Amino acid sequence: MRFIGAILSLLLLVAGIGAVIMAALFSHYAKDLPDYSYLKDYQPPTLSRIYADDGRMMAVVAEEQRLFVPINAIPERVKDAFLSAEDADFYQHGGVDFSGVIRAVFVNLRNLGHDHHPMGASTITQQVAKNMLLTNEVSIARKVREAILATRLEKTLSKDRILEIYLNEIFLGNHSYGVAAAALNYFNKSLDELTVQEAAYLAALPKAPNNYNATRNYNAAMARRNWVIGRMAENNRITANEAAMAQSAPLEIKSRDESESVNADYFSEEVRRQLVDKFGDDVVTEDGLAVKTSLDPVLQEFATQALHNGLVNFDRRERGWRGPVAHIADLGDWDKKLKAIALPAGGEGWRLALVYGLKPGQADIAFADGSRAIIPWAEISWARRELPDNQFGPAIHTPADVLNSGDVVLVEPVKQNAQGKAYPENTYTLRQVPVVQGAIVVLDPHTGRVFAMNGGFSTKMSQFNRATQAMRQPGSSFKPFVYMAALDKGFTPASLISDSPASYSQGPGLPLWTPENYGGEDFGVQPLRVAIEKSQNVMTVRVANAIGMPIVVDYAKKFGIVDDMPQLLSFSLGAKETTPLRMATAYGMIVNGGKKITPSLIDRVQDRSGKTIWRADNRDCKECASAGWTTQLTPPDVPDTREQIEDPRTAYQMVNILTGVVQRGTAASLHDIDFPLAGKTGTTNDSKDAWFVGFTPDLVCAVYVGFDNPVPLGSKETGASVAVPVFREFITQAIKGRPAIPFRVPPGLRMVRVDPATENPALPSDKKAIWESFIPDTEPQEGKPRPVLNGTEAGTGVPLGTSALPSVEVPSDGAIETPDAPAGAPTTNGTGGLY
Repeated sequence: MRFIGAILSLLLLVAGIGAVIMAALFSHYAKDLPDYSYLKDYQPPTLSRIYADDGRMMAVVAEEQRLFVPINAIPERVKDAFLSAEDADFYQHGGVDFSGVIRAVFVNLRNLGHDHHPMGASTITQQVAKNMLLTNEVSIARKVREAILATRLEKTLSKDRILEIYLNEIFLGNHSYGVAAAALNYFNKSLDELTVQEAAYLAALPKAPNNYNATRNYNAAMARRNWVIGRMAENNRITANEAAMAQSAPLEIKSRDESESVNADYFSEEVRRQLVDKFGDDVVTEDGLAVKTSLDPVLQEFATQALHNGLVNFDRRERGWRGPVAHIADLGDWDKKLKAIALPAGGEGWRLALVYGLKPGQADIAFADGSRAIIPWAEISWARRELPDNQFGPAIHTPADVLNSGDVVLVEPVKQNAQGKAYPENTYTLRQVPVVQGAIVVLDPHTGRVFAMNGGFSTKMSQFNRATQAMRQPGSSFKPFVYMAALDKGFTPASLISDSPASYSQGPGLPLWTPENYGGEDFGVQPLRVAIEKSQNVMTVRVANAIGMPIVVDYAKKFGIVDDMPQLLSFSLGAKETTPLRMATAYGMIVNGGKKITPSLIDRVQDRSGKTIWRADNRDCKECASAGWTTQLTPPDVPDTREQIEDPRTAYQMVNILTGVVQRGTAASLHDIDFPLAGKTGTTNDSKDAWFVGFTPDLVCAVYVGFDNPVPLGSKETGASVAVPVFREFITQAIKGRPAIPFRVPPGLRMVRVDPATENPALPSDKKAIWESFIPDTEPQEGKPRPVLNGTEAGTGVPLGTSALPSVEVPSDGAIETPDAPAGAPTTNGTGGLY
């Protein structure tokens, strides 16, 4: 008995000493523990989502891709899966599961030498303590601190709150933080749509997401998933039959359908930049904003494809073939070697193919999956070798002059040749990533909402957005603003201007400057309309000199083209750099009748609770907030708060003149499109920048093409040859199904039938006559010669005459007096707009 008593005393002594040591240990590690009180009201960092106008997702902005879901909205099936896998006794223990620790020790000892998953002992509360408050350091000290914090968290937070934090914070691989993001990224489902096997797979991931990646380690992923399903059955979360069915189901990872999202990388990145400027980087990446943009996915697709094709076609025409992506000399295991070659940046949407045979009429190609195809000679014949200084190599006659067996090239499927003749199936065209760049912007001229934007060939090549960040000279696309200033100063569309050469002083000590027309031609005396339609430099400078460059600078600033500009005559020809977005906006203010607009990509921003914290349209509309419109017969009357920065009559005169650019001028290649169109080309010195800004009554599209390091596009390349084809491809798609509403005519104009080449009165039989718009009493006088602007001194102006020509008035009430109107005169809609 004494021996037993001694043993018990010794054990009590050891236990007492152990307790003292444990108390001292806990006291030591309990010092300076991090503050955990903030977890009561903790809101985890949540991704911000950017949506297109139709509600589809465009992009997410986040450091961690997370969608926060309250615990009461997380399905029981998902909670059961994670509790079974990570902490079956979660709702019973006080933060540390001591019985679980002992059980894990014995189980792991018993399984030594066997192929079994080691059992963990950390509770979910401990994992929250580690993930939220501690580091991933592997040490006894960290485990002790983790246990102390876990017990304290249990006293501060409810079990549901702890589980809510865990399920929303846990990293599950595939860029997924939290169960909601993981459900979308792995299965393209919301949480309530997950099956037992899918929920079990997500619950299998916390331990090691990379080890259980279903694509790379399918067998390991299946085994871990099925283990979780077994645990769910053991814990009576599911029945044995449900477990058997779930374990027999395949593991299928599903990506989001392309139709569910919108690809507009340049647009999305510009939105992100603007959000950061407005709210700061932390708010944008962590506060779960919902951002509704103005992007029209259909127009965006048209714009992207048009720019893409335009750059590719230019590259073929002007730059030539730069060689294959790679070459495989030894064709043994060629498919594996081909699969190992990375797709070049900018090659998205194309395929890599191996050239394995060359014939006089075609190249035979093969893909990494073993399929075969051909490239006919017609799809190779463009590929003369590129040489320095825009030169080409020798002429080519067969595919063997371009390609070699073993070449790895980019190809794209093609259905018909240039003449429209159908190709057989499995026919491809030879592709290469262009070195030229460009931009396209499409917006609503009445609101400034940007419908589409593409700032380059591919964001994989460069995220530099040439639509908003590239400052380039607009060239002749700036001229309409010079002539609008002239119209406001007394010029008319019929004002005669000399095109004869003239020299101008550039200032003391500087040589005289003599502007020249493109091609060096002198067209003699021409009306103002023709000066714009034919884009005559000499006439433009003469007009700018007559009205004074300070006025031209004021117009460039008030239309938002530039913030400031030197008062030098050369800048009247578009020498001051600007962006495609600014040019599109400026043209929008022409077509909308001179109303000030600000380009906007973001319509509305909401916080994570759904409250609108910013919107682009801040007009006051009390009726818009009505609870219901059941008895409303007319839409709410929303005030027009846009500033009137230009006389609407002058703006329409310019619209009318710019239609002539499309019908007879530098963009006449568009004249066959049966839709109201207008616009202006632009080409800078040495053809380094090519532009076209075109518009319909309700759509503006600006196109720019050029090299990032400004070098000539080609000796014969202009806005008409490079930018207009891009606009044409876009606009022919964009106008399908839209009503052909003519440009709206404001009241207070007099419409006169004239010969567009001379602005002289037109005969009734003249089929080429147009309706020219004049401020009343400024139209040319019949039978009286018009004065000619021929001087080179600033401020010379131009005298005007009056007239009694046959005309159609658009009076202030917008109603045309049709009984006196000549046949074919335009009519209005009662507010000055043409039907």
